Amino acid sequence: MSVETEQRKLAAIMFTDMVGYSALSQRDSKLAVELLEEHREILREIFPKFNGSEIKTIGDAFLVEFNSALEAAQCAIAIQRALAKRDADAPAERQIQVRIGIHIGDVVHRGGDVYGDGVNIASRIEPLADAGGICVSMDVERQIRNALETRFEKLASTELKNISVAMDLFRIVLPWEHKAEVTSQIRRGEGGKSETQFSPPTSTRFPWHEIVIGILLLAAVIGGGFLWFHRAGPGGKILEKSVAVLPFENLSRDPDNAFFTDGVQDEILTDLAKIADLKVISRTSVMQYKSGLARNLRKIGEELGVAHVVEGSVQRAANKIRVNAQLIDARNDAHLWAQTYDRDLADVFAIQSEIAKAIADQLQAKLSPNEKKAIEQPPTTDLAAFDLYSRAKSLFLTSSFSAAGEPDLRKAIELLDEAVKRDPSFFDAYCQLAYTHESVYAITGVDHTPARLALAEAAVQAATRLRPDAAETHLARAQYLYLGLRDYAGALAELEIARRALPNDPRLFQLTGYILRRRGQQEEGLQNLQRAIELDPRNFDILQQIAVSYQFLGRYAEAIGALDRALAIVPDNAETRTARGLYYLCWKGDTRPLRQAIDSILAQGPGAIASAADTWFFYALAERDPAAAERALVAVGDNPCWGEGAIGLSRSFGEGLLARMTKDKAKARTAFEAARAQQKKIVQAQPDYGPALCVLGLIDAALGRKDLALDEGRRAIALTPVEKDVINGSRVLQYFAITAAWAGEKELALQQLETGLRAPAASLMLSYGALKLSPFWDPLRGDPRFEKIVASLAPK
Repeated sequence: MSVETEQRKLAAIMFTDMVGYSALSQRDSKLAVELLEEHREILREIFPKFNGSEIKTIGDAFLVEFNSALEAAQCAIAIQRALAKRDADAPAERQIQVRIGIHIGDVVHRGGDVYGDGVNIASRIEPLADAGGICVSMDVERQIRNALETRFEKLASTELKNISVAMDLFRIVLPWEHKAEVTSQIRRGEGGKSETQFSPPTSTRFPWHEIVIGILLLAAVIGGGFLWFHRAGPGGKILEKSVAVLPFENLSRDPDNAFFTDGVQDEILTDLAKIADLKVISRTSVMQYKSGLARNLRKIGEELGVAHVVEGSVQRAANKIRVNAQLIDARNDAHLWAQTYDRDLADVFAIQSEIAKAIADQLQAKLSPNEKKAIEQPPTTDLAAFDLYSRAKSLFLTSSFSAAGEPDLRKAIELLDEAVKRDPSFFDAYCQLAYTHESVYAITGVDHTPARLALAEAAVQAATRLRPDAAETHLARAQYLYLGLRDYAGALAELEIARRALPNDPRLFQLTGYILRRRGQQEEGLQNLQRAIELDPRNFDILQQIAVSYQFLGRYAEAIGALDRALAIVPDNAETRTARGLYYLCWKGDTRPLRQAIDSILAQGPGAIASAADTWFFYALAERDPAAAERALVAVGDNPCWGEGAIGLSRSFGEGLLARMTKDKAKARTAFEAARAQQKKIVQAQPDYGPALCVLGLIDAALGRKDLALDEGRRAIALTPVEKDVINGSRVLQYFAITAAWAGEKELALQQLETGLRAPAASLMLSYGALKLSPFWDPLRGDPRFEKIVASLAPK
C-alpha cells in the first residue's frame, strides 16, 4: 500500500478572484467566458516571472504559491498594472478587474494540493481587497515594507471567518492610484468645483472608473433625473421587498435535532414564499450558507440578489422549544426586527407562522386572505413525522440525480413512507414522495418501470384527496404528467394554475423550462431556466441544466460559462470540472482542458474521480490510452461507463468497447455478451422504453447480430418519436447511426449521422470532437464522406 507523502514549509500564498464574473455570466455568458480566458492568459504570463507556482484554479480564482512575500507582492502589483493598462482603453463592459489577497505562513503539500493556515488566511483576506486592489496580512507587510517603493494603508482590525484571532490587514496603495487622485484634484480645481457637483472619493482606485461614473452622473443631472447605482443581484435590480432565510443554528445538545432545525427554517421560508408581494430565495441556494459560521451578510445579499436576510436558531429540550429569529438589512447590517419564542414543542408550527407574518409586516408586504390562510396552516400535527419529512427532504436536495445518487433517493422514500404512515394527512410529505418516486423513474433512469410509476401516481392521488385545490397539488400533478406520462400540455396547464399561489417557487419555471426543451422550444426553455435561477441563484443543478441547454443548442462557449458559475458555488465538484473539459473536447477537439481537470482530481486521491469516472473513460478512449481507460473503468464501479441523457452504457459495455479498440475480439465478445444479459433484463422490465432498446441494438451490433440490431434500433426510434420527446427522440436517432456503423451498414450509418446532426437536441457523441477522436466512429473513419462531415463541424 502506498503512503501519501507530505511536505511542510513556509510559503507566501496569493489568492486572486475576478470581480463581477458571476453577475456577468448571467447577463452575457459568452462574454464572461471570453474575458475569463483572457484573464487567465494575462495572469499565467505573469506568475512565472516572479517564481509563482500555480496550485490550482477555482472557477474564476487562482491559488498561487511563492517562495517569498516580496515576490508575491511584486507579482500582485504586476498583475494589477497589466490589467489597469489593458482596461484603460477598454469599454466598461469588457474590463477585467481582480481582487488579490496575500499571506505568508505554514503550508502543507499533499496529493497535489496545498493546505494550512497560509492558504486559509489568504483565502479570507482576498475578499476584503477592493476591486483592482491588493490586501495583505501584517506578516506580509512587515517583510516587504522597506523593499517596495509603495506605501501601505492599515485597515480596521478584522475578524476573519474561521480564524480565531482578529488580524491587522493592509492594502497596498498602487502607484497609479496617486495619479488618479491628482487628476481628480485638477478636475475639481477647474471653476472651483466639481463639474457635476458630486465630490469624487478621495481614494479613487482607477481613473477610468472616475471618468465613467462622472459622465453618467453628469448625464443624470442634465436630464433632470437621478441614477441609482447598486450591485446588481442575479435578477438585475435588487428589490426592496426581497429576503433570504438562511439556515438556522441548532443549539440543541442532540446533533440529530439538526434536521428538525432545518425543517423549521424551511417552513418559515416556504411560508414567506407564498406571499406574492415578496421575492424569496429558494432553500437550495440558502442552504449553502451553513449556520454556526461567521457570515458576511452584505456579500450574501449581493450573491443572492436580496435586500434582507433572516437568521435564527432553534433549541429543543424535552417538550420545550426556543426559536430565535432576526431580520437584517443585508446592505448595511442594520437589525430591523428580532424576537425570541419560548413555547411548548407542540407550538412550533404556530411559531413559524408568526415569524413569517412578522417578517412580512416589517417588509410592508401585502398579504391576501388566501396567503394568510396558507401561512397559518400547519404541515402536520405529528412532530415525529415532521422530523422524518425534514430528513427526507434534506437527503433529496443533496442527492446526485444520477445512478450514483439512487441510494439517497431510496432512503428518502423510506423516510417519507414512514412519515405518511405516522400521519396519513401529511400533505407535503405525499407531494415530496411523489416527486422522489418520479425522480427515480425518469431522472436517474435506474427504475423506469410501471411499478415505480404506479407508486408516484398513488402519492399524487393521496395529495389530491387531501387538498384538491392547493397550488402544491397542481405542481405535483404537473411533475407527474411531465416525468411520468410525458403529457406536456397537461403539465403546462397544471403549472399555470399553480403559478397563481406559488409566486416564488423556482420549480415552476424549472419544470416549464424542461417541458419546453423536450418540445423543441430550446430558447424558450432556456429563458425559463434563467428565470428559475433568479429565484434560486446558487442552485447548482439548475446551472448545470442551463449548461446542458446551451450544449443542446451547440453553444459551447455559453455552456462553459454556465459551468463556471456552477463551479464558483461548488469549486471541487468533479463532475462539473470534467464536464467543462468535456465541452472543450467536443467543441474544439482539444483534450488538454479535460486532461488537466482529470489530473487535478486524481491528485486528490483515488476516490475523488469516482463521480466523473465515465468522463475519464471517454477521454481515455479519445486519447487511445488503454491503460488509462482500464483505470477509469475500475473507478466507474457499478455505474455506467458513459451516459448521455437516457442513453446509459454499462461498465461491461465499456470493457467490450475498450477490447474492440485494442483488437482483442475474444475479450470484446465476452464483455458484450455480459452487457447484453444486463441490458436484456432492463428491456424486459420496460419493453416500451426506446432508449433501453436503443442500447440493446448497439450491443447486438457489436456482437455481429446485424439484422436484430437494426430492428431494435428502428423500434427504439418508433417508440421515441422526436415529436413526442425532442431529447430522447434525438438521442435514439443519433445513437442508431453508431449501431448502423457497427453493423457494417455504412450508407445507412452516414444517412443516420446526417439526420442525427439535424436533430433538435445536439448530442455530445455527434460533436466535432467526438466524431474526430472517439473509437465509437472507427468503422466510418477514412471514408471521404465521413471525413467531410467531420471537417464541416470544425469550429470556425
